[in-house]
Amino acid sequence: MAEQTHEQWLEELAADSRRKQDAFMNDIANKLRRPRVLEKPVHPFRGAPDFWQEYEWTLEERIERFTANFHSNGGHVSHFSTMDEAKQFIKDKATELGARYIIRQNQPELAGMKLEEALPNVSLSVWNSDENENWKARAAEADFGVVVADYAAAYTSSIAVLSGKDKGRSVSLLPTVLIVIIPLERLKTKLGEILIPLDEAGRESLPAGIHFISGPSRSSDIENDLTIGVHGPGVVYALLVG
Repeated sequence: MAEQTHEQWLEELAADSRRKQDAFMNDIANKLRRPRVLEKPVHPFRGAPDFWQEYEWTLEERIERFTANFHSNGGHVSHFSTMDEAKQFIKDKATELGARYIIRQNQPELAGMKLEEALPNVSLSVWNSDENENWKARAAEADFGVVVADYAAAYTSSIAVLSGKDKGRSVSLLPTVLIVIIPLERLKTKLGEILIPLDEAGRESLPAGIHFISGPSRSSDIENDLTIGVHGPGVVYALLVG
């Protein structure tokens, strides 16, 4: 009798394993009193169904649903007609909460608000405006972080903030209070409206990070103890503008 090769031995082990697997699955099917499924199910649809892709809310509905959903997650929402009104809100909130240090993204929309002039008694820094500064440390000690949303989805109350050279993630992650300005033209109905363009842009065009914010940081352990603000800001204000 010829000596068994290593390959033959592996084939026998595989065959024995398959027999045991079949016996195990057949036993389960018998106990469930139904035939064993031997072919993978047919999936005639790929991705979201047509009715969901066509699902769309009016602007008023988007504002209403985003506000309700964001509130249910512990966040705060205010709607303003102009950026000047949003600036006044930030000024009043900084005074109310005694903010001493604010950090903001290096974005044209925020530069146009001229928060530095509106808050002369507050130290305000612009992310990545000085290459010698430790910006993560500055963000960590900030009372307020101010950012502009790239997108928002009303159905899930998700705010998307993309990272880049002038838009460090730390601005929205490390301060005690986060203020996000959402231009109404960026408020979509569904999350897919945000994700599809990012996917179609291709890997080379993706930002350094894509961060979704649906309210203040919430952490819970196995004993169901909920803690706010452990892994991010404990207070989040979403300012709808337009």
